[in-house]
Amino acid sequence: MNTNLQSQIPSPRALSGEVWAAMAGAIGSALLLAKKLLASRAAKPEPLSRAEFYAEMLAARDRMHAHHLAILDKLDLNHREVLAAIERQVERINALESDFARVDERTRRALW
Repeated sequence: MNTNLQSQIPSPRALSGEVWAAMAGAIGSALLLAKKLLASRAAKPEPLSRAEFYAEMLAARDRMHAHHLAILDKLDLNHREVLAAIERQVERINALESDFARVDERTRRALW
């Protein structure tokens, strides 16, 4: 048996950049493959029966209808408020016109 251990170990040879790149690519590919295979899959949603689907659809339709009616009520209230404000403005304008007509009539008599 040879006691000189240094002589039996071959000298390490230098690896080129292409070999290192190939090894890194192989390791990266192996890691991506393992990640894909071991990743937990999303649970599939439970299928709805036709009756459940129609019940949900009717509930959604009822909610939309209620919201639509609420919007119509608000619109009607705002419309009435706008009409009342316009009516008040018309009354003020009519009063101003009649006052202006009286002033105009008085000044005409004085000038002629």
